[in-house]
Amino acid sequence: MNGEAVNGNAVNGDMVPVGPVYDGELVDENGQGVTATATPARERWRVRAGRWWRHSPRVPLALKSGPHARQAVRDGVAWLLLLPRRLLRAAARGVLAAFRWWRKWVTVRDYREAAVSSDKLADKFTEIRELTIFRWKVTGAVVAAFASALLVAWLLYGSITWWVVGGLAVLVLGVLGRRRDGSPGRKAVLSGPRSLTWTMDPQVLVDAFRDAKLIGKDETLRLVERPTRQGDGWAITVDLPATRKAADVVKNRDALASALAVDEVQLIVERVRGNGGHAGRVAMWVADSDPYATPPQRTPLLAAERWDAWRPVPFGRDARNRRIHVPLVWTSLLIGAIPRQGKTFTARLATAGLILDPHTRLYVADFKAGKDWDAAALVAHRFLSGDESDDVLTLIGWLVELIAEVQDRYRRMRELDDRVCPESKVTPAMSRDPALRMPITPIIIDEVQVPLEDRTSLEVQGKKLTAGEYVGELLTWLAKKGPAAGVVLVLATQRPDSKTIPSGLRAVLGSRFALRVMDWRDSNIVLGEQMNTRGHDASRLLPSHKGVGILRPDGDTDAGADVLAITVRTDYMPNDDWRTICERGRALREVEGTLTGQAAGHDVPAELDHAVAARAIGSGAGAASAEPRMEAQRDLPEPLASVIEYLSANDSDREFVPNSELIEALGADPVWFGRQMSELGCRSVRERISTEHGVRQVRGYVIAELLALADRSAD
Repeated sequence: MNGEAVNGNAVNGDMVPVGPVYDGELVDENGQGVTATATPARERWRVRAGRWWRHSPRVPLALKSGPHARQAVRDGVAWLLLLPRRLLRAAARGVLAAFRWWRKWVTVRDYREAAVSSDKLADKFTEIRELTIFRWKVTGAVVAAFASALLVAWLLYGSITWWVVGGLAVLVLGVLGRRRDGSPGRKAVLSGPRSLTWTMDPQVLVDAFRDAKLIGKDETLRLVERPTRQGDGWAITVDLPATRKAADVVKNRDALASALAVDEVQLIVERVRGNGGHAGRVAMWVADSDPYATPPQRTPLLAAERWDAWRPVPFGRDARNRRIHVPLVWTSLLIGAIPRQGKTFTARLATAGLILDPHTRLYVADFKAGKDWDAAALVAHRFLSGDESDDVLTLIGWLVELIAEVQDRYRRMRELDDRVCPESKVTPAMSRDPALRMPITPIIIDEVQVPLEDRTSLEVQGKKLTAGEYVGELLTWLAKKGPAAGVVLVLATQRPDSKTIPSGLRAVLGSRFALRVMDWRDSNIVLGEQMNTRGHDASRLLPSHKGVGILRPDGDTDAGADVLAITVRTDYMPNDDWRTICERGRALREVEGTLTGQAAGHDVPAELDHAVAARAIGSGAGAASAEPRMEAQRDLPEPLASVIEYLSANDSDREFVPNSELIEALGADPVWFGRQMSELGCRSVRERISTEHGVRQVRGYVIAELLALADRSAD
């Protein structure tokens, strides 16, 4: 091929340099020139049609290739050979189905069932009888007319009449008797579990509510939103009758699940709150199968190079497979469970997001004394692992140090400009400014019941108390005043009972997460009083649901701002992933220059200033510890003194104590006890409480009124 290079081209009078351009002609293998000719339009259309025929999904495979065509012919021949047998069997089923329909019609079953459901069968008996006789007469008239028409056709056309009528009858009965799932009498089935059918027939949902005693026989539901697919389940919103409450439906979720023939973990019932809801509007979601039976997913924090502590931490997924995040700044988190349910994994999951923020300063105390938290020593400002009394004293030193720092932060925030610190709260910019020295400071304590139950005797500012009591007072103060100053508490315990964690401490822990516990009382201790009556009971979680718990968040979640609690399957983060995140957090701190304390090799002991801590605790609300001030109440009259002492020994966050419980605990005569309490000004009231046998209305006393009366009597 010969050619000539062109170095430029005139465009608008200007010379523009371009690459080399060649001209030539195509030649074949013999060196002869080949002349290009235009493809005829008919050929192009044929090529396009052939391409469409080969690749279009609308064309059957049998028309595209020989093997598929041969297989289609074999299938067609087999279908034709089996058609008579299938048609006769379908016609037999059609005869049975037609007979059942006729029998139901002639006996007026629909009218009879309506009268029975409304308890008016006796009043409607005469009408039902007359209608039954009328339908028998109609049946006889139709049979006589059909027989007469058949006889006339036979006389006119001969035996061909029987072939035509018989063929049409077999065809109609075959169509009527074709196999369909769920059709009675058309498929032999054994009696077994019921199936969920309310998504196709709303009347089944109404019947389920009636069977669960949530609405009456004459009441019905109003459909607000029709059933729609959400995730791997069905969602529907209904309005209850005017006399019914959504809270009762939530409380009796088990009965409704039984009526719908699903496991209770597959059913989510929530009251619709806000502008779009009211006290009688219920939102339901029913999963197709157990939503927690699938393997857990790895935490998305593994793919994050770093994280912002001010962002909610990825925590897990709910039953609808929605991602759930947990806010940690300006709040605190309590995790409770029985052993081997994923408590430590959950605490590490919440901590992982804080580790990936290089501007946080961590305090980690592992009283399990294992190696689950050892990797945290790479990033922790303070770290300990042990369960001895010396370890508890070390923790006390940390808490005293943090109380002094929180007070110092508040003093310095008062002196800052309003643009820097608009409120008495740490802001994201303040937490990242090294000059202000106010980083987000999480303190993570695993097996917190160990320090809270330590009986080592201490003397603080002339007051003798145990180490456990002192730890409880310090943690309570930090949970109250620490979040606004940037101190975050993450506490995990395997003994969620009223004696282990003081009610004063539990009451100020914002977020709660309860994995499986032994009974509803332990669940209420973690999640809050009466939570089981609101449909949230961690003792009902299955043992196979590892890492599944009920989250009561302090703040908005992906499930909505008005959600009281939600069942969550936490993400999975094994030890290798945990160490990877800790190593990544250390690398981030080394780059930012924020590696401090023990992680940086500076094992400086905490400065113990018990006087500052004692003054801080004393200047609180007067209830840092849940126990009443017994020294000031020694002269209380009986039986009030014994009642206050009993409430102190059986500390809990409940608001009401039954009268029968006090009488049994004190061994007092009921008549004398009631008269004496009445003379002292203690007024008994009736309240509904949750027991093992359901909700009962009992008489008792409001604890706040008893404590207020004790304070007045002591003065």
